[in-house]
Amino acid sequence: MSDVKPNAKVPDGQSRFLVTRQKPANEKGFVGYETVWEPWQKEAEYVTPKTP
Repeated sequence: MSDVKPNAKVPDGQSRFLVTRQKPANEKGFVGYETVWEPWQKEAEYVTPKTP
């Protein structure tokens, strides 16, 4: 192989509910990606209903 260039840094991918980031390359040169999900639902506190 001639002149193998290192992988370029990819900018973070942003969507409505997730962010994708590039991980650093490992010893074999594999570059992975990390996905971070943001919650889109709110969790309400449970209230016990009144007895009849």
